[in-house]
Amino acid sequence: MRVLFVCTGNTCRSALAEAIAVREAGARGMHDVQPSSAGTSAWDGAPASDGALLVGIERRLDLNAHRSRQLNREIVDESDLILAMGPHHVERVEALGGAGKTHLVADYAERSDEGRAIVDPFGGGLEDYRSTTDELERIVGLVFDRIASERPGNSGAL
Repeated sequence: MRVLFVCTGNTCRSALAEAIAVREAGARGMHDVQPSSAGTSAWDGAPASDGALLVGIERRLDLNAHRSRQLNREIVDESDLILAMGPHHVERVEALGGAGKTHLVADYAERSDEGRAIVDPFGGGLEDYRSTTDELERIVGLVFDRIASERPGNSGAL
């Protein structure tokens, strides 16, 4: 299963979500889940932001090799589940053909339809990055709970 996380620049939120998801998949033995990320306004090849890198070091998330990718139709087509950080990201993904497999990450994780976005820490201080990462760690854990519960042959119990 290919899970794509989408934000604006693909240097903060979606990069962190991807790194958290890689760690979560490994910890759960869900090696068939392949996390990736992209941005709706990304500059191809940009590294993770300094704040994301620093919080990544604190949380043992390796973002050193991360390079941003501009979201395009090919990336959307090859993804099975697309989890966006904000409503405008969902709109862009759906315009590229992702309708039916795209959700706000918080709504998907919490099984709600509140339309809640993940706060963008870009331009903020280290505490902003920590707060966003705290939320992403919780949300991505819930995403994996849901993926596990919806697998064929699973009774739905965790």
